[in-house]
Amino acid sequence: MRLDAATWGIVWPALAAGLLVTATHVPLGIQVLKRGIVFIDLAVAQIAGLGVIVADRLGFEPQGAAVQVAALGAALGGALLLNWTDKRWPEVQEALIGVLFVLAACAGILLLANNPHGGENLKDLLVGQILWVSYRQLLPVALLTAVILALWFRAGKRLGRIGFYSMFAFAVTASVQLVGVYLVFASLIIPALASRFHVARRRLFIGYSIGVLGYAIGLALSAIFDLPSGAVVVWALASCGTVFAWIGGLALKRR
Repeated sequence: MRLDAATWGIVWPALAAGLLVTATHVPLGIQVLKRGIVFIDLAVAQIAGLGVIVADRLGFEPQGAAVQVAALGAALGGALLLNWTDKRWPEVQEALIGVLFVLAACAGILLLANNPHGGENLKDLLVGQILWVSYRQLLPVALLTAVILALWFRAGKRLGRIGFYSMFAFAVTASVQLVGVYLVFASLIIPALASRFHVARRRLFIGYSIGVLGYAIGLALSAIFDLPSGAVVVWALASCGTVFAWIGGLALKRR
């Protein structure tokens, strides 16, 4: 496939969506690794997706306000539940996160069991439809991203556990509907994981670099070879993360 004007008209909004997801997920991912709750984004993203499925089952418009409220409400409920379990049973928090993810995933499968388009809807939830993102969808996400980043960099340490989980729920709810569960997880964990091999003051820069390059390279390869964009971007993020981690590892050995 040629990267002509029509193709770029699809790729640019998709890249903008990826950059918005990267903007919030890199700092949140670093904090997730620090707290040792790696799979929280999978659980919260799956719960947000369950909210979307429930709203769709009730007959609401796919892009309507009711669906957004359902997704956010579900994600906030899941996040607050995890905040409660983190205070009560911190030693098994990661296991509880995994159980919650499986329960939400199975609930979604059961709700879609009699839906003739259930398989397609489930695939869209997991892999996403980033190439079909429009600039109209991106505007509210951009505003939310600006608010989250402002709060994070101004008052991140003062937000507390509830503030962190709530902010996480808002960020994941917006991103999972743009790029799907798999890309949400990859965007959160891969840049944060790879940047661990670099000095602390450069972690954000390295994480953002991985996110930008991963989305740009992945979307370009997806367009050129006509491959599923979400899966290609995940592999591109992992490849970029591996390269940056290797460079960071070499730097550590020289110190």
